[in-house]
Amino acid sequence: MLDHAESDLTTRTGFRFHVRQATPKDEAIVAEFFRHVTPEDIRFRFLSGMKAVSHERLLTMTRVDDPGIVNFLAFARDQTLLAVAMLAASEDAQRAEVALSIRKDFKRQGISWEMLAHICRYAERHNFKSIESLESRENHAAIELERDMDFQVFDAKDDPTVVVLRREFKP
Repeated sequence: MLDHAESDLTTRTGFRFHVRQATPKDEAIVAEFFRHVTPEDIRFRFLSGMKAVSHERLLTMTRVDDPGIVNFLAFARDQTLLAVAMLAASEDAQRAEVALSIRKDFKRQGISWEMLAHICRYAERHNFKSIESLESRENHAAIELERDMDFQVFDAKDDPTVVVLRREFKP
């Protein structure tokens, strides 16, 4: 799933950044990145009350040996890591789950929108039928963003505090 993982993107506000796949060498910068993510956003990203991202999670977010998972990193021109995203394929490779985090000091610049659009294009090029995101019902910003990008909202079957947002791709 590596094709088209790398790209230069520009937000509607004109902010330019580079996206590439994470590698194991990125573990330290991803760890540093999460020191600049709000506790609430960490809770939303991992749907748990953890205070810090563990070494094991960092390894998962920087691995390249699983063809069903792509971890994307977004960098500013000065090499500041702005955002981290994951796309994980289902076993049948028909759908994928996406998760995205952004640094607190780079919010509201259109980076999340462009990153999610990039990931949707990537998923569509790799013939996924749909892409999903699990969101806390409290994460109004993410839900609004995804709804603006044609994701539909569904109740999660096992957890009333979570919603599933799904975007279907046309064949």
